[in-house]
Amino acid sequence: MRANQVAAATALCLALTLAGCTGGGAPAGPSVSDVTAVDRAQTRDGGTVRWAVDAVPATLNVYQPEATADSELIARALLPGLFRLDDRGRAVPDPDYLAGAVSTAAGHSPQTVTYRLNPAAVWSDGSPLSAADFTAQWKALSGADPAFRSTRPAGYDAIASVSQGSGPHEVKVVFKQPFADWRSLFTPLYPAARTTTADAFNQPLDGSFHTSAGPFTLTAYDHDGGKATLGRNPRWWGDRAKADAIDFRAVPASGRLDALDHGDLDIAALGTTVDRATADGTDGENAAAPPDAAALAEASAQALKRAEALPGLAVHRAPAAAFTQLTLNAAKGPLTDQGVRQAVARAVDRGQVATAALGPLGVGAVPLGNHLLMAGQDGYRDNSAALGTDSPAALLDRAGWKETAGKRTKDGKPLALSLLVPDGSATARRTADALTGELAKAGFAVTLKAVPADSFVTDHLAKGDFDLALFSWPVTAYPADARPLYAKPQPGPDGLPVDGRNYAGTGTAEIDRLLDRAGAELDPVARRSLLQQADTRLWQLADVVPLYQRPDLVAVRNGVAGAGAYGFATPRYQDVGFRTT
Repeated sequence: MRANQVAAATALCLALTLAGCTGGGAPAGPSVSDVTAVDRAQTRDGGTVRWAVDAVPATLNVYQPEATADSELIARALLPGLFRLDDRGRAVPDPDYLAGAVSTAAGHSPQTVTYRLNPAAVWSDGSPLSAADFTAQWKALSGADPAFRSTRPAGYDAIASVSQGSGPHEVKVVFKQPFADWRSLFTPLYPAARTTTADAFNQPLDGSFHTSAGPFTLTAYDHDGGKATLGRNPRWWGDRAKADAIDFRAVPASGRLDALDHGDLDIAALGTTVDRATADGTDGENAAAPPDAAALAEASAQALKRAEALPGLAVHRAPAAAFTQLTLNAAKGPLTDQGVRQAVARAVDRGQVATAALGPLGVGAVPLGNHLLMAGQDGYRDNSAALGTDSPAALLDRAGWKETAGKRTKDGKPLALSLLVPDGSATARRTADALTGELAKAGFAVTLKAVPADSFVTDHLAKGDFDLALFSWPVTAYPADARPLYAKPQPGPDGLPVDGRNYAGTGTAEIDRLLDRAGAELDPVARRSLLQQADTRLWQLADVVPLYQRPDLVAVRNGVAGAGAYGFATPRYQDVGFRTT
């Protein structure tokens, strides 16, 4: 999810749905969706699709700090998205909103993007989409006025002006400095009335929000009751929505298999349901006591077997827009030494780790070899060979950690590290067990430290209270969004470094420059080259080791069309419905 990256990142940190590195070039297979794609002619008109969410969100403004992934899931059915993503993360114009969009070519200054809006595109009050909507959203998200409580997505601060073009359906956006990911902007787009003033912007978007410009409108919204209902938008100009309505129903992970079994849901993500299952049927967050590794594995396996055996349903699998990685705390202890960090990275067999983590879920165990791009995205390349060919033993010897009876010591102290993992996650436990076994072979004494979800970030990651940490980050189709994960910490008002989202606590000016240059490079070939250079330097810095792309597991009732595990792809809500046969 692109919007609200900080909030989404925090959530995903807590929810892993779970003697060398694997090298090479192209990935073993493309990143794809697993969706019940059915021709619209074979999908009947009518019916209500029941779709599970974690909670009916407090706001549908995806740029507010309180927004969640469910905020964006619902909002995208109601609001304009100028560009859609395919399953490889490629942004393509959505003809329902855009007749065309073009940016000035590389080398021409200033960068100017001209949007030609579909003349039929109107808000549900009848007013057309216009430059006023673009202008208000730019000013709200640019960061120029701190009164707007926004998460400030990348790119809006690079805009110099927004104006109407040659006619009412043309918008011109001029940039102060080039912004390569300009397609990420104004998606979703909100009506100017909701973004023009700070007071309007800061209000939660909930049941009072009825200005739609999507295939659906909001017809009911009960946050406390856990149900949001979307009905067909009578002013929608595109393909008519197949379903009469979509009911988004708040169903906790621990209750989704029962709800599916009772026929109460048609679509339900099951990643957390499977990953955090316990023998007593609760999810791992609410279990009375933390289960041991064997109990976690057994409960997870049984939950997956039950999901696969539910009558009238199929479990769809695809790589998610998120990846699991190992963060090394470069700000304290032995890991301040880059050579020791490289030894950790070299000791981890990412292929074995991916197999241990993902094999039991029935998904492809492809190790991830890039910090900035996922396997299947254009430009993806496994750059882990940048670590070199030195063995972990040679790297540790050079760093002064001598081997004695299979253990490594320096100045009389053992090479002992803690590994922070989210408690109750079967996938995290399988991953951690594989990591500790491989690191032990290299002479690292690793102690597992499982902590509750509610303290994982605030009490440990943010405070630097860890040596190694295993968690997941969300990713988007736009590499500029990854910069905060790797940017060199800058000094705060007290002179101490502010890590932000770079929990490793390190970085280099060179990496920052490469990422900044890539973010401003409009030539796609030159941009990919800069991203590869940045990723190579990240591998050499060895403060983050990418492991694997997380899987989506989604149960879909037989006969439901247009739904499943979307991966990077944008759902096309007007195609979601029930097949004729």
